[in-house]
Amino acid sequence: MSAIGATRGEIVTAAGVIALLENGRNLTTPVLRAAVARLAPPMDTVASYHFGWIDQTGRPAEGDGGKAVRPALALLSAEAAGAPAETGVPGAVAMELVHNFSLLHDDLMDGDEQRRHRDTVWKVHGPAQAILVGDALFALANEILLELGTPEAGRATRRLTTATRRLIDGQAQDISFEHRERVTVQECLDMEGKKTGALLACASSIGAVLGGASEADADTLEEYGYHLGLAFQAIDDLLGIWGDPASTGKQTWSDLRQRKKSLPVVAALAAGGPASEKLGELLAADAKNPENGAFSEEEFALRAALIEEAGGREWTSEEARRQYATAIAALDKMDMPEEIKRKLVGLADFVVVREK
Repeated sequence: MSAIGATRGEIVTAAGVIALLENGRNLTTPVLRAAVARLAPPMDTVASYHFGWIDQTGRPAEGDGGKAVRPALALLSAEAAGAPAETGVPGAVAMELVHNFSLLHDDLMDGDEQRRHRDTVWKVHGPAQAILVGDALFALANEILLELGTPEAGRATRRLTTATRRLIDGQAQDISFEHRERVTVQECLDMEGKKTGALLACASSIGAVLGGASEADADTLEEYGYHLGLAFQAIDDLLGIWGDPASTGKQTWSDLRQRKKSLPVVAALAAGGPASEKLGELLAADAKNPENGAFSEEEFALRAALIEEAGGREWTSEEARRQYATAIAALDKMDMPEEIKRKLVGLADFVVVREK
């Protein structure tokens, strides 16, 4: 495990975190499959393909269903509030539905052709199906929660819809940044706090809310999840430039191909110095050439090297650690079983040392 978490004494091992994620997946997947089965054809089939349950021909498949961090957080948050993990299952399912709604739309908007080592839904089934299925998953998420018919379900739905709105706000900001020559570091952090932090914040509290937690305790868990989300996104930004395609399932330099103003890019541009200035000149020229997908690999490699030389890679790595530390500190504000706290710390460690 990361040396960051090891400073807090006994910590969950790497195997323990994997088991935690698997438990979340095992408890959530049957309910998630049942929810997807409610969709009208062909949306049910398209969604099943997206989740990795079937291949392009409709045959059962054992696809990569993602890291399952959000379901694990939802179940742990229920336990943090003193409720059984199972109490958080509807929240875990709702989080997976909303998360995958955003992935379906993001892949289409970004033009990504690969996710989890397979062709994306819009490439296989067309843009219209990607939009419709994404919309349907969002509707299902609210349905799953509201049909519980409890006051806690109403509170959880309110948090989920607020988080979803913020996620969409962040996506809109992200797209607008692609058409600007300069974006400040603070603007980038604000965007990523909405696009990624909001959903992880909700995942970290939704199980607790369903378990009857106070608003104050739910807010504390959201604080943990929000900063964990910023750490998660910082690592994602690093992988978006320097990640190994064999691990990430995406193209090399994927974020550079899309002209994303991610944290390493923005931090490098703000750093000053020869590498920063040269990078700024290249990106300004790129903005006038929308066909940058035709650039050679050497040209993308040059931009990545300039970002690193200007300090963007190191700054982003340190930012991930700063956000991690803030997330862990939030846990000390809430009275919860020590075992659950250790698991939340272990899960945070997993986020900052992952390779995909």
